[in-house]
Amino acid sequence: MTLDTSPIAAIATAPGRGGIGVVRLSGKNLWPVVQAICGKDESSLAPRHASYLPFKRADGSLIDQGLAIYFKAPHSYTGEDVLELQGHGGPVVMQMLLARCLEAGVDIGLRLAWNWSRTTAG
Repeated sequence: MTLDTSPIAAIATAPGRGGIGVVRLSGKNLWPVVQAICGKDESSLAPRHASYLPFKRADGSLIDQGLAIYFKAPHSYTGEDVLELQGHGGPVVMQMLLARCLEAGVDIGLRLAWNWSRTTAG
C-alpha cells in the first residue's frame, strides 16, 4: 500500500446544526486555496492567529464570513500545514464551503479526507 500525501479537506465538526462549523485542510501548499476563498496570501495570515474574513465562491459572491486560522507545520494537529475555516454551523454552509475548498484546490491535488469511522464501524 502506498501512502497518499496529497492535501486533504473535510468538515471537522459533528454533522447537524450548530452555532459554529469548521472545515479543515491539511497538507502542503494550501495557499492557492486560501487566496481563492479568502483573498489572502501567505504574508497576510499569521500562524495561530484568527482572521475574520469572507469566504467566497469562484464568482466572488459570499458563501459565509468567519475565522480563518493557519497552523504552520509542524505546530498543527497533523504535523503538516493546516487551515481551519470556522463559519456558521449547519450542513448547507459547511457543504458549500467544503465544495468550494475542493474546487479551489484542484490544481494542488486537494482531495476529500478519508472517513475511517465509516469503514471500520462494525
